[in-house]
Amino acid sequence: MSTEEKPVSCAGCSAVWQKSGTTNCWSNDPTTAPPRPDSCPSDRFGQVVDDSIDLYRGGSEDARIAFTAARVEGLCYARESGSDVIQARWTRVEDTIAFAGLMGYKKIGMATCIGLLEETQRFCAILKAQGFEPLSVCCKSGSIDKLELGLAEEDKVRPGTFEPACNPIAQAEILNRLGSEMNIIMGLCVGHDMLFAKYSKAPVTTLIVKDRVTGHNPIAVLYGQNFYYKRLQKQRVLAGLPGVE
Repeated sequence: MSTEEKPVSCAGCSAVWQKSGTTNCWSNDPTTAPPRPDSCPSDRFGQVVDDSIDLYRGGSEDARIAFTAARVEGLCYARESGSDVIQARWTRVEDTIAFAGLMGYKKIGMATCIGLLEETQRFCAILKAQGFEPLSVCCKSGSIDKLELGLAEEDKVRPGTFEPACNPIAQAEILNRLGSEMNIIMGLCVGHDMLFAKYSKAPVTTLIVKDRVTGHNPIAVLYGQNFYYKRLQKQRVLAGLPGVE
């Protein structure tokens, strides 16, 4: 297999980071940085990297977002005077508020799962206290029967009952018409979050990632690979499902 045919992957540099605390793309001294592996996307797509830099310059919306995101990244750490020690001080909620404030956004849209209405209400109260105008739209907007999507009765969570389908396109379009300047995903399902982000005119970020088992903390599964979730490396998730090979 030629170098051009090898799949690109940054995941392999995890071992390099654990060994030396640095990688080729993150080093205090580029002259002593570890070499780029054959799978390095920055090496394979150098022109793409160079072209992207041009998009971060100037006064475009993309440039403003990139600048503000980098600024918030610096602000979320506290530095001790006379020391190289840094300590994280802001939560994701604070990062989100700081970003919206520095961008000058006022109308903040939220696409919320119906199972997270209480959390959304709490976040709305925080946003109001911080001087924003929160707008929230529930995933079940319109209460459309799941059968309208082509699902069979047995595909429902509770067959034989009425179950409304999630409607992420409507969530996005409603917030578009309300003039939201930034939208936040509050626990939408996998796939529904994709459709919402696709149809949202305002830039989208995520505050809550849905995970019904881990209390919306999906990274817990990655930490449990050596024991509790080891099955994910041995068993296919969709094994035995009709129509799935």
